Amino acid sequence: MYATNVRELKKNPSLALRHARVAPVLILKGDEPDALLVHLDETLSNTEAGLRPALAANFYKDGLMSLGKATKLSGLVMSDFIRHLGHLGIEIVKVDETTAHETKDLSAWL
Repeated sequence: MYATNVRELKKNPSLALRHARVAPVLILKGDEPDALLVHLDETLSNTEAGLRPALAANFYKDGLMSLGKATKLSGLVMSDFIRHLGHLGIEIVKVDETTAHETKDLSAWL
């Protein structure tokens, strides 16, 4: 995702519009996200259908949403959203300090 600040957007808006054709553009005010610039496809419903899974995937990847909440935001069924995350290279199972303990518990059942 391309990001630009308000000053750069004022200087060269067509650059942000070109980037928006590929992916949403994040507009920053200072160092904080302020707005999102989205290219409109043929219809607004097509744009929303493409934007919702993209936003949900980013929120999930950044740890801002659980898998269930991100799936609801995406508008997809869980299996399709998981497949979408896989295509984007976003891991569903995240390794943390509890993973080894949980794997040990599972090994008795496998």
